[in-house]
Amino acid sequence: MDYIEVSISDLSGFDPEIVVAQLAELGFESFTESDDGLQGFIREDMYEEGPVNDYLQQLSAEHGIRYSSRKIEAQNWNAIWESEYEPVVIAGKCRVRAPFHAAMPEMQYEIMIEPRMSFGTAHHSTTSLMLELLMLEDVNQKRVLDMGCGTGVLAILADKMHAKHVVAIDNDEWAYSNAIDNMQKNGADKVVVLQGEAGDIPLPGYDIIIANINRNVLLNDIPVYAGFLEENGVLLLSGFYEQDLDQIRVASENAGLHYISHKADINWVGAKFVK
Repeated sequence: MDYIEVSISDLSGFDPEIVVAQLAELGFESFTESDDGLQGFIREDMYEEGPVNDYLQQLSAEHGIRYSSRKIEAQNWNAIWESEYEPVVIAGKCRVRAPFHAAMPEMQYEIMIEPRMSFGTAHHSTTSLMLELLMLEDVNQKRVLDMGCGTGVLAILADKMHAKHVVAIDNDEWAYSNAIDNMQKNGADKVVVLQGEAGDIPLPGYDIIIANINRNVLLNDIPVYAGFLEENGVLLLSGFYEQDLDQIRVASENAGLHYISHKADINWVGAKFVK
C-alpha cells in the first residue's frame, strides 16, 4: 500500500501540534518533526487532496507556511524512517527503537519496532501516553487485548510485563503484517495477532483492554470493550483530544465503566476506566 507524505515548513511562531491535530482529523496516521516543520503520512486510498489543500492554503495565507506533497511507494517506507526515526524513552523505563539502533540492555523494557506503514512508534503522544499508562498497571499473568494495535508496540510491552495472554487486533493489512514481524523481532511469540475490528474480538474475559484509535471509533466500540472486560477490568483509551474527554467519559460510564484518571500531552489524552 502506498502513502502520501505532506511536508510543511516555515512553521516558526505557529504551534505544529495544531497542524498535527487538524491533519489527524483529515486521516493522517503518523508524523515526524524537522527543524522548521513537520511531515505527515496518510494512506493513498484515504487521501482527499481537496480538503487537505484547502487547509494548507489557509495556513499559507495566514501564517506564511510552505508545503509540498509526494507519493511514497511501500518499498521506500523503511528507508525514510531509517533516516528520520530516533529512539524514544518513556518514563525512564521503556525504550522504543528501530532495528538499526544499538540496544540498551540497562533499560527495564526495550522494544524493537520496524514501523513500515503502521502507526505506533512512540513518537506520537497517544502511543507514548498509552505506554506510560500500561506501565502503571499490574500486567503480570493478566489477559490483555490491544485494539488498533498498529505496530504492536503496546502488545509487546504487555508481553514483556509478563501478561498471561495477549491478543492484538488491527483492521489494516499492513499493520497486521507489521505487528506479526515485530512480535518475532521481540520474541513475543505468545501474542496472537489478528486482522479485524471490534466484532472480531475472540473470547471474553480480558483483564486489560488497550484501545488507541480515534474518537469516533472509540465512541462506537466502548460498549463492546466493556462487554469483553472482566469485573474490575481496566480499559485504557487514547487517540482523542482533551476537549473530547467528557464525551468519551459519558460513553464509558453509560457502558458501566468508571472514570479513574487521565494523562495529557499537549492536547492528546490517555485515560483509564475500570469496570
